[in-house]
This record gives sequence, C-alpha cells and structure tokens, in this order.
Amino acid sequence: MRTHTLTTVRNLGILAHVDAGKTTVTERILHRTGATHKQGEVHDGTTVTDFDPQERDRGITIFAAAVSCTWDGHRLTLIDTPGHVDFTDEVERSLRVLDGAVAVFDAVAGVEPQSESVWRQADRYGVPRIAFVNKLDRAGADLDAAVASIRALLHPAPLVVQLPIGREDGFTGVVDLLRLTDVPGDLVAEARRRRRALEEAVAELHPVALDEFCATGTISAETLEKALRELTLSGDGLVVLCGAAYRDRGIEPLLDAVVAYLPSPADVLPVRPDRPADPAAPLAALVFKVVSTATGRLTSLRVYSGTLRKGDQVRDAGTGRTERIARVLRVQADRHSEVDSAVAGDIVAVAGPKAARVGATLCAPGDPVLLEPPVTADPVVSVAVEARRAGDGDRLASALARLAEEDPSLVVRADPETGQTVLSGLGELHLEVAVEKLRRDRGLDVAVGRPSVAHRETVVSGVTGLVYRHVKQDGGAGQFAHVVLDVSPAEDGFEFASAVVGGRVPREYVRAVEAGCRDALAEGPLGGHPVIGLRVTLTDGATHPKDSSDLAFRTAGRLGLREALRSSVLRLLEPVAEVVVTVPVDAVGGVLGDLAARRGRVAGSVVRAGTAVVTATVPLAELFGYANRLRSRTQGRGTFTARPSGYAPAP
Repeated sequence: MRTHTLTTVRNLGILAHVDAGKTTVTERILHRTGATHKQGEVHDGTTVTDFDPQERDRGITIFAAAVSCTWDGHRLTLIDTPGHVDFTDEVERSLRVLDGAVAVFDAVAGVEPQSESVWRQADRYGVPRIAFVNKLDRAGADLDAAVASIRALLHPAPLVVQLPIGREDGFTGVVDLLRLTDVPGDLVAEARRRRRALEEAVAELHPVALDEFCATGTISAETLEKALRELTLSGDGLVVLCGAAYRDRGIEPLLDAVVAYLPSPADVLPVRPDRPADPAAPLAALVFKVVSTATGRLTSLRVYSGTLRKGDQVRDAGTGRTERIARVLRVQADRHSEVDSAVAGDIVAVAGPKAARVGATLCAPGDPVLLEPPVTADPVVSVAVEARRAGDGDRLASALARLAEEDPSLVVRADPETGQTVLSGLGELHLEVAVEKLRRDRGLDVAVGRPSVAHRETVVSGVTGLVYRHVKQDGGAGQFAHVVLDVSPAEDGFEFASAVVGGRVPREYVRAVEAGCRDALAEGPLGGHPVIGLRVTLTDGATHPKDSSDLAFRTAGRLGLREALRSSVLRLLEPVAEVVVTVPVDAVGGVLGDLAARRGRVAGSVVRAGTAVVTATVPLAELFGYANRLRSRTQGRGTFTARPSGYAPAP
C-alpha cells in the first residue's frame, strides 16, 4: 500500500567533484534516517552505494546507485553519482530523471573542475539545487572562500543559511541563521550580522520578502523559508549549507533542507503536457540504466505518469516492441525489494523487458508517447581488445555488446583496416573499468592494445560553387538531383543554410540535402575521422519533373559534400583536456617541465597553504600513464584531474 503522496516524494542526486565527499554524505544520510544501522566508510570499502568490487578497490564512485530512505514523513530517493569525469555519462543519465540535487563542495578546494561540469549538466536539465560545503573540519577549510568560488565560477546567487561553530579541527556544528536558536555566546554578534546579510540578499531576489523587509525591517523565519524554496525552484537563488559528513556534522539540517527546498514531482513541469504526474494518467516511463545481474536483466526507470504494475504489457515507443513487466523492484543500491506497482514520481527497477535500451520510453500500448532520451557523450579514447584464448571470440563479442548496452558511452566497432575489435570510451579510466568488468564478471582473458585518441577533421579553407549532379537510370524509376554547394569554416559543429531563390530546389528537397550533408560528416578525407567546424550553403540546384526525390537529393548532398571536402584544405584535430594538477610547492618545477614535454600549455598556477595548483591544457594522447608519472615525481603527494575541453590542431 502506498504511504506517500506525490508532494512528499523527493528524487534527488548527490553531485560533486571526485573526493568532495558525495558517498560519505549519502552514507550519513542513510544512517541518520535509519535506512542503515551502521555507517559505511569509503576507505574501508563498506559503503552501501559503492558496492561494486572495482569501486571498493579504487575508492571512487564509478556507477550511479539509487537508495531510498524516509525523513520527516517524506520518502527520499537518492542517486549517488560519480565525480570522475570519465563517468560523466552516469551523471547525465541520472540528472535526466531527477527532480533536484545536492551539490557537494570541498571547503578547502571550493569549486573544482568536475564541480563545474556537473553544475552545467544540471543547468542543461533545469534541475534545482542546494549546496553543501563539506569537510569544514579539514585544515584550511573556509566557508566564505568556498562560497566566493561558487559565486565566481558557477554564477548563482548563494544564500548562506548557516554559520559554522568552530574552525578546522575545532568545528563542532552549525548555527541555523533562519531561527537563531542555541547560538553560542561568542557567535551571537556574528550570527546576527550574517542573518541580516541573508535577509538583504533574499529581499533583493524575492518581492514578498522585500515587502516584509521594508515594512518591518526584518524577515520572519517562515517568510524566509518560503522565499528560499521559491528561489530554489526558480533557480534564482542557491541555498548553501555546510558541515563535515565524515564527523556526522550538519547532516540533519541538510535533510531538513532537502525536504524544505527541493521540489517534489508535483512541483516540476510535466514531462509532456499530455503526461501529468498523475497515477491515473496514461503510462510514460523513461529507462535510464540497464544492468545485467546474476539473476537476469534489470531495467531502471523513472515513472513520469500513470501506474506500472507487475504483469503489465508495455510498449517500447522507439522500437514498437511490446515488453512484459515480470517484477517491479524498489532499489537499495545492490539490494532490491519487490513491490506490486510503481506510480508517477517513482524511480524503480523492473525485471522482464529484454530489449529496452537506455533512453527508451516505456508507455501504455494503446497510448504511445516518446520522451526525450538523455544525451550521450562522444567517445574520445579507444583500445583494441581481443580474446587470448582460442574459442573465446564469440564470448568476447557477446560481453562487449552487453557492456555497450549497459553504458551507451562505450562504443564497440570493428576496425575496417586491421579487423581488430575496438572499444571506445570517455577516458583511460573508463576503458580500464570496462576491461576489468570483462575479466571479473565474464571470466575472459583479454589482451588490450595501447590507447589511442579519437581525432576530428575540420575545414581551414573551403570551396565555392561546387556543382554536383546525381543522375541514375537503371531501368526503373530514375534518380536526378542537381546541387551547388559552398563550403566554409565555422566555429564549431555543423551549420547548414539555403540561399536558393525562385523555388529551384523545393523546401522538402533542401531538408534532404542537409540530411545527406550530415551523412557525409561521418568520415572525412584526411583519415576517415568525423568532420566538425564547417558551414555548408546550398546556393542553387535543379530538379527533374519525374526523377527527383528525397532520396536523390539526400544522395547528392552526401556525395557532393564529400567531393567538396576533397577539394578543400582540411586540418586534423586532436582532443585536448583541461588538467588541474595539485602538488607540493617544491615539486612545481618538475611538474611544469613534464607538462611542457607533453605539449601542455600552462594557463596559471596558485599557491594555497603550501600546495600549488597548476592549470594547463594538454593533448589527451599525452595523458596516458600520467597518473603514475605524477606519483613518481611527487613521491605520491601529487594528484590531478582532467576533463575534455574540445579539440585543437594536431601536430
């Protein structure tokens, strides 16, 4: 029997840079809410959400894991997401189905590179957030400095609602600036000053709060709380809390803030106007994760409207295939409990669907609807893989297909020149984890080649007035299409325009030419790499009264652009990454020299408390093996993070 209404449900993600403390925050939430009886620790490998052997071995979150708990009469479904850039697609798929998020920041480091990345991902999906500045018990922790970095780099309006009690190792708790209860005597004046600053900041953003502030000279706790919720939902303000999750400081106020400020499924816009968040509406659910377990295939999904019951027949809107729901499961990381049904607002796993992929829409068979899938990033690193044992080739092919099904950011292809099987992903670590899954989960002994990067090609100077005529007569209906193309460089991606006048190429054929040009971008003339950074303009053309068609003009667009690219001047591009290296000050010289040897361009460096932070742009191909090199140069004291930052000309 369902005990929670739609308004008492919170679906939220925990987002952060690697090592900011996301998983520890999740563990403390589960313990504080009574969902677990013992606190798990990342360093002990005993956390609930980092249950995969690789996560425990490496001490990082690799796979997004959902858990549920209750607090103050509300059911919270949390997804602990990875912080490493190589697993950014796990974050993307999670954000697509969440209503809110807690962004966790390190009180010493403030905003870090992956903090920015996950923040932009949340922006893309319009996910309301609150912030939790963690690790206030560490040496060098500074709430105000962390908030300043949030304001400067992420550009929200931070609204700090707490005051820390004590500093660094002496940090013991927080003061609630809304109600100002139990304030230590030595902090009364500072708490009042900060409460006043909070009132002024909220009054600038919220008209009702401004009216009360002008009329009475202050803002009540009740008005502040209501205004903070509305500013969170609109994205006009960011509520900032603080604490130290490892010491279990600030977790209860964080839970109260999740309930008070983050949206329920009833507070967000319907996924489509005809699919309200109503259990009685037609079913619409989006698949965001597929996992193969020892007991079979599990499909994780978010129910946006309607009710999904055990035994239901549902339709995969993308393929038209009908699937049967054998079981509906409430997920607690790697454990599951069976329930009779799931309704609008629920995040659950189901057993039964055999072919539904990540991004698939499951809907009522008689009332189909197609929801927008999450965006999948293009792979940038590849390795060749092959089975060492004779006879394991088919098993390897099957295992690779299963990997790509579970993680769409992994791409498997056959190299047309060498015949090798190539596995592509978002980074060196991403591929290491995938290969280790082949070994551990499938028992395969595989050989792995040296990593290589995914190049691109771009136009340096194009051509004007290239004429291409596609004429085909083979006894049946003919094909005729005549196009004239201009090709020139563009800032990024692909731009298409039509300058045809007088209706010489009808509008439907113009769209077909554009589609054909997009087909041609898959393989450039330099080395068969995808082409980016060009603009194509259709300037003229001609049709035949009988033989012209969409197919003919699409073919002309594809072959015409290929010919135009062969006549253009192109340049090979390689992927580059923004690298942030953190090392002791006495190791900076060696690090800078090593970055220069790797063709890196140093953008700047800062020193904080005896530690240097160096930012550079480095070709991704030069970062293979950099982690081991950095550790050896700094006696294990150096760390780095890297995130893709586009493409640059290759040597």
